This record gives sequence, structure tokens and C-alpha cells, in this order.
Amino acid sequence: MTNLLTYDTMETTNPVLAVAPLKEETEMLRATDKITALYCRLSVEDLKGDKKGGKEDVSNSIQNQKMILFQYARENRFPNPTFFVDDGYSGTNYDRPGFQAMLAEIEAGRVTVCITKDLSRLGRNSSLTGLYINFTFPKYNVRYIAVNDHFDTIDPNSTDSDIAGIKNWFNEFFARIPAAKSGR
Repeated sequence: MTNLLTYDTMETTNPVLAVAPLKEETEMLRATDKITALYCRLSVEDLKGDKKGGKEDVSNSIQNQKMILFQYARENRFPNPTFFVDDGYSGTNYDRPGFQAMLAEIEAGRVTVCITKDLSRLGRNSSLTGLYINFTFPKYNVRYIAVNDHFDTIDPNSTDSDIAGIKNWFNEFFARIPAAKSGR
């Protein structure tokens, strides 16, 4: 490869690479093509519970979840944040359009990390939530983070990881309370 010096810049006369790029460089380039899935969910029950004097409590609103997740992704430099939203869907099952769209992206290998506000936003079925966190996400090399629960699969030995299963059980239990009160 011959180099010519022209006006303090270097130009190569042969643009063909003589050596293949390093594996790390290739992986870094591909990593930037992947997205960060920011998943928001609000059930009809959550929405009813958030009404106070005719006004929606902003703490659980979709807009607030989006703000929290986007800020977290930006502060932690996660690439290409993309929202997946289920507004008015129960977390007791996973047949939700936003979740299914996110799952399709995960299975296609286009997601590097999935972030939710807390574990209950991902779902309120402790068995299935655990299955996604412990099997599906790792199978596709997806890191999962629940911001307010301080849960991050990058550190499986943290105390918060140990407590996640208990939190998932409580999330499922709380989803059953309205049904028990109404006699269903």
C-alpha cells in the first residue's frame, strides 16, 4: 500500500484492505446497528387506579415511563433507543402487541438490551416473567434492566437479582387482588 502526502492529509492509493478487520471492531460496528428496547405497559386497572379527582397520576403513566426509560438509556449510552408500548393491556398474559413486536425484534437478533421501569411492567405472571428474564433474553444475548427495581442481568450475583423472583411473585399476587374483591 503506497501513501501519498497531500496538504497535510494522508490519502491511500489502494483502498482495499490488506488485512481483515479485527473481530472486536466488527462486533462494535454491528452492536451500533442493534436497538435498545424501551418497553412501557399500563393496564386498564392501573389506569383506573391512577385517577385521582379526575386527573391521571403521572407516576405510572406511559409518558412518565417513556421519560424515565429514555433518560436512563441516554445517561448510560445505550444505542438506538426504541419504544414498544402496550397501553391498556394487562401484564398477566403476554399476548400484547407491543410486547410481541419487541419479542420479534429480539428473536431477529436486533436488540442488545431491554429496559422497563420495573419488573411489573414486563409482566405480572411470575412464571412467564422469569422464563423471559432467565431463558429467552439470555438465549438471544439480550441484557434486561428494570430501572426502579435496580435489577440488571449483567450482574446475576447481586442481591437485587436474588429478590427478583420474589418481586415477580408479588407482582402476580397484586394483579389477582381486584379479581378477588369483585368475586371473579
